[in-house]
Amino acid sequence: MFVVIHVIGSYQIYAMPVFDMLESLLVKKLKFAPSFKLRLITHTLYVAFTMFIGMLIPFFGSLLGFLGGLVFAPTTYFLPCIMWLAVYKPRRFSLSWFAKWICIILGLALMILAPIGALRQIILSAKTYKLFS
Repeated sequence: MFVVIHVIGSYQIYAMPVFDMLESLLVKKLKFAPSFKLRLITHTLYVAFTMFIGMLIPFFGSLLGFLGGLVFAPTTYFLPCIMWLAVYKPRRFSLSWFAKWICIILGLALMILAPIGALRQIILSAKTYKLFS
């Protein structure tokens, strides 16, 4: 359930630049009037298109796991901790120092292990690849 909540939230965040680009293209180049109706139609068509692409790839979940482990684990788990340690320079071996280093180590482990597991699953799924399965 938490994965679904995370994917819905992150989809909205990462799709916003695409929504903005599509709306700008329609308003500036194709002379559509900016309105709620245009925004609703644009967003709905984009979501339907990406959903179609997601359904077309039978190992889409594993692909999300691969990219998530490779790209989102560093930006979510250990890079913020490294930046925090660099900015605030806490006392060595203090509670906050240990907590940040634990997050860094776990984030690195996740970044290494998640893509490996997802790639294995993609390879296994590719053997019996069928569209819309």
